[in-house]
Amino acid sequence: MEKDKMEKDKSTAQFGDLVINRRVHQALVDMGFEEPTPIQAKAIPLIMAGKDVLGQAQTGTGKTAAFSIPILNNLQSKKMQVQSLVITPTRELAIQVAEEISKIGRLLRVKTLPVYGGQSIDRQIRTLQRGVQVVIGTPGRLLDHLRRGTLKLKNVQMVVLDEADEMLDMGFIDDITSILEATPSDRQTLMFSATMLEDIKKLSRRYMHNPESITLSRQNLTVPKIEQVYYEAGDKDKMEVLCRLLDSIDIKQAIIFCRTKRGVDQVVVRLKARGFSAEGLHGDMTQYLRNVVMRKFKKQGLELLVATDVAARGLDVEHISHVINFDIPQDPEFYVHRIGRTGRAGREGMAITIITPKDYRQLRTIEKLTRSKLKRMKLPTMAELGEQWRGGVTERLRQVLADGDLVEYHAIVETMAKEHSAMDVAAAALKLALDLDKTAEPLGLSSSSNSELGQTGAKTGMVRLFFTIGRQEKITPPELVKIIAAEAGVEGNLIGDISIYDKFSFVEVPTDLASCILNTMNKQVIKGRRVAVQPARGRR
Repeated sequence: MEKDKMEKDKSTAQFGDLVINRRVHQALVDMGFEEPTPIQAKAIPLIMAGKDVLGQAQTGTGKTAAFSIPILNNLQSKKMQVQSLVITPTRELAIQVAEEISKIGRLLRVKTLPVYGGQSIDRQIRTLQRGVQVVIGTPGRLLDHLRRGTLKLKNVQMVVLDEADEMLDMGFIDDITSILEATPSDRQTLMFSATMLEDIKKLSRRYMHNPESITLSRQNLTVPKIEQVYYEAGDKDKMEVLCRLLDSIDIKQAIIFCRTKRGVDQVVVRLKARGFSAEGLHGDMTQYLRNVVMRKFKKQGLELLVATDVAARGLDVEHISHVINFDIPQDPEFYVHRIGRTGRAGREGMAITIITPKDYRQLRTIEKLTRSKLKRMKLPTMAELGEQWRGGVTERLRQVLADGDLVEYHAIVETMAKEHSAMDVAAAALKLALDLDKTAEPLGLSSSSNSELGQTGAKTGMVRLFFTIGRQEKITPPELVKIIAAEAGVEGNLIGDISIYDKFSFVEVPTDLASCILNTMNKQVIKGRRVAVQPARGRR
């Protein structure tokens, strides 16, 4: 008995307050995660206790790991049969979920398979015949495999319906019903949805056994009264954008937030390489090192503190002028916690968030739930940075001249002036004093992701977008402008020509706003229809 208890203790580890499989925990640590998000903290104990769970959660809250961790925790690694099934509305989400489960289950060597239309079904059949333990798929392709007899669900212990509301909106209710009917009646069923419409509740009553409901309370999220702005960056340009901001903004002290410990370490190394005074703070550091870093930061001997949410919890430092979200937080509560580190004791403060194209939807979620509006800012150009730098040098020169006490340098200047012009001598002195090295200037940013949208047939400076909604939904141009402006957070007067046809529409938007509108509006529900948005094809 005692031996069994010891073996069990060795096989588990703490993830926040949760006790999970040691190998799953190690994979999470390797991925840089320190503790569960709110949805994970609420859902995982219930799921691991064998309960059916009905969870209301937005994309970006960590819900994929909320069901992936229990799936892997209960996995019988020696059985090469389908033990868990995840149903998703789109192939993109199926691939994303499969990748996440594979990463978290890396040390368990879990066999996963995403199945979706558009990929060779023969290849999927061969993989299924070799044996897989977790299948993630879209309703149509899953049903296809069931009809062919290539997918066996008799040993499935857990079924997950991810983004259930979207699947119902897309008309998959009959397919979902057929798939659930093919699984054992005593299976555990989990359903995650951004909304809890009556159709979702009806589905849960039919196929779930006394489900536990989880809803994250967000009604009282309030943000401090500080300036909140965001800057756009391509996926590969975030570090360059951060450095350009640090070069252009008058920062006394700042906390830079990253989502993972690995991210903290990478940002610190790259900042130090560029000459910034920066140190990291995360859960893998010893308490002694964390204390050393915090003492240095509190005494203003450190300009930049790069930290994870967990490490920065409870920080109260008076002189923080800026908070920079290098990674947008997974949860709006984390956002509120982060930006509350600046603007303390009535002082002025600014919160800056760096946004990549895939982050726009999460940004809008944060704005809605916190009832705040982040102002879109343009990154300073190299010319503007140069002008700012020259202004700073000029001001320092004026100060030196005002202070006087230059007599001992006169003899050097007089000697050099016999061989060179006074202008060249002064410029050389400046270069020597400032140790100016032109090769150390910030690198140019790569072309914006908008340039990757291709030729869409729009006017110069605009991008034409294709919307799968038209006259048959009785949509009008003013309505479309109003919806885009509200959802994407752009001014309506910036939206250009709109052409509405029976089943689709074309909308021209400014090039620099195209990624924002594209990523925010795609899959939005308009007039009761979930709309797809994509770059239009160039006119012939």
